[in-house]
Amino acid sequence: MNPLHNGKPTFAPHEEFEDLVNRYYRDLYRFAISLTRNEADAADLTQQTFFIWANKGHQLRAAENAKQWLLTTLYREFLQLRRRQQRFSDESAESVIERSSSNGNGAEPVSRTDVKTMLYYLNVIPETFRAPLVLYFLEDLAYKEIAEILELPLGTVQSRIARGKSQLFELLNTSPLSSKEHYCG
Repeated sequence: MNPLHNGKPTFAPHEEFEDLVNRYYRDLYRFAISLTRNEADAADLTQQTFFIWANKGHQLRAAENAKQWLLTTLYREFLQLRRRQQRFSDESAESVIERSSSNGNGAEPVSRTDVKTMLYYLNVIPETFRAPLVLYFLEDLAYKEIAEILELPLGTVQSRIARGKSQLFELLNTSPLSSKEHYCG
């Protein structure tokens, strides 16, 4: 069965894979960079997700679930990466945040100052709230889809999004950033 075309193969497997990458790479990379706060790690995580798809994607039965499957896989890979890094890293969380923030996120396709400010503050709030907010705001997913991707109860997702929004809006209202403060090279 062809997972992207509901059992009706219209592309050779390599064309199908290329089509999938073209369709979802930007969304996966954006989610990965919001989680990792590092361009290289985000690119690696996105590549790893597509590698896993190449090996296991044929198991997906419904084509309409491909994006959700990819986002879930990326998030699981991120959690594994984080566990490995925590085991072997002597670096403090503060220094990681400082280093990542000073790098900026030049790969973001939209370069408006307000989007950069929002992304900056998304990186400041705790990961517990960041992942659901990114899926909600940037990927425009429903609560139920977010709950499935993050493997959390629906109520937990709703609570985290509400609390995350509250933190995000508080940051946006209390300490406005100028583009010169955080985004000049």
